[in-house]
Amino acid sequence: MPAPPNPAKTRAYIDKAWTTLTRSMDDCASLTDTKIASHPVLYLPAKLPMPARLAGVGKRCGVDVHTLPRAIDRLGDIDATKLPAQGLLYLPHPYVVPGGFFNEMYGWDSYFIVIGLAADQRTALAKDMVDNALFEVAQYGGVLNANRTYYLSRSQPPFLSAMMVAVLDNPASFPNADARRAWLARAYPLAVRNHDIWTRPEHRAGDTGLARYYDLGSGPVLEARDSEYYRGVIKWLRAHPADNPGYLIKAAEHPDDAEAARLKPASCDVRASKVCDGAWLDGYRLTADYYHGDRAMRESGFDTNAHFGPFGGSTHHYADVSLNSLLYRYERDLRDFALQLGKAGEGERWAKAADARKAAMDKYLWRPESGMYRDYDFVAGKPSPYPYLTTFYPLWAGAASAQQAAAVRGKLAIFERKGGLSMDNRPAGVQWGDPFGWAPTNWLAVAGLDAYGFHDDARRIAAKFTATVDRSFATDGTIREKYNMAQGNADVRVSAGYAENVIGFGWTNGVYLKMQKILHGPDANASPAATDGNAK
Repeated sequence: MPAPPNPAKTRAYIDKAWTTLTRSMDDCASLTDTKIASHPVLYLPAKLPMPARLAGVGKRCGVDVHTLPRAIDRLGDIDATKLPAQGLLYLPHPYVVPGGFFNEMYGWDSYFIVIGLAADQRTALAKDMVDNALFEVAQYGGVLNANRTYYLSRSQPPFLSAMMVAVLDNPASFPNADARRAWLARAYPLAVRNHDIWTRPEHRAGDTGLARYYDLGSGPVLEARDSEYYRGVIKWLRAHPADNPGYLIKAAEHPDDAEAARLKPASCDVRASKVCDGAWLDGYRLTADYYHGDRAMRESGFDTNAHFGPFGGSTHHYADVSLNSLLYRYERDLRDFALQLGKAGEGERWAKAADARKAAMDKYLWRPESGMYRDYDFVAGKPSPYPYLTTFYPLWAGAASAQQAAAVRGKLAIFERKGGLSMDNRPAGVQWGDPFGWAPTNWLAVAGLDAYGFHDDARRIAAKFTATVDRSFATDGTIREKYNMAQGNADVRVSAGYAENVIGFGWTNGVYLKMQKILHGPDANASPAATDGNAK
């Protein structure tokens, strides 16, 4: 029989986990990629001198150290398929990984890890992670999905400004006001540069004035080990023809040169990619548009879902509630940063950008008839017919009116389960769907409800989610990536997505600590070991 849930034991696990999950470039174990079978390679940015602490890392760790072939001005400037091998991208500071098989710093995971570190008074490590994110913008064109070469074509949900706020709002982050201002002066233009990713033509959601997720590459993702996932998509679409949005194209298993040339723009390059070549079943391949949607889904972080078409294959067709809420908050943060630096003109420009985005969100994403925000398919010209938990993101971002927030709050029953908030109400066997729930989306909903004065709802959901984490920990002594909200435990069995419920887990740790503060106040479960002295 499992032990009874004990929040103190959960808390002790989190305290140790920060150290377990911390990586750095001079740690040999951090340099391998456990997700793909390849010789470890570490890439330095072009024109960056070899850091002294890495001088002997190649021989000591058996790692090939290379320099990227050119400086990167914008995301997607380097085509990773042209590199001699895929590898880890250098970061100057220690960082916390999500957990399990991950050895790299992930984009949106890092925000929830940073707020957890800040709540745990691990100030130095929290600031290191934000400085790493800023380094990615400076050297790799933006905050990446993660610091691997095969992610050089995409970002992730834009939390950079919120990460900066977490550091700036912590008095322990800087020795004095001058140091704080100097850091912000260096960081602000990089935050602007990262925001520019989302206003590029590729990321525009048609003429809505809103943004979409969009990976700048094409074809199967480079991190795919083999073609199994894509064959599974074809198999499902063949078994459910009425649900196929047009993702299939007839093609030979072994195309001749003429057909291969036709497939390159219509599907993918079978001559250049073994994964593309093997992505065939029953006389069919996947269209190029599906692959764009698949890549966009991964940039969204919601991999895999059934909300943006089967297997998320139409993600790039949507002006997404989550993305545009984050960008509204980002633009308001940039306004505040500009004003703190005495740049009143820039502050006014960012305020106008945020106002314009909110107006577009009200026009295209707010559905008064259902009292919810819905993602908008700008290709088809219609909103999604299905609810999604991201309807709470505008509350976290401060983009909802009091009336809109009250209406959204009234829809809690659609998502609320024994263990917290489920992603939706459509069980489809995918990990970003019912009955599964995740720390980041539960936290954004809780924080949003709390910000609009719905404190009882916020505390109730926080209590449910933390109890789920406590129950699961009492059962097997681990904290997990995702949970079963209907059962209030970690029994997660998915038909599409990562079959493993990864142990760790960085963002669950961070959200658990933040929810404890919602429940018990700012001094909840203070950790005596959490000091700057042991933060690295």
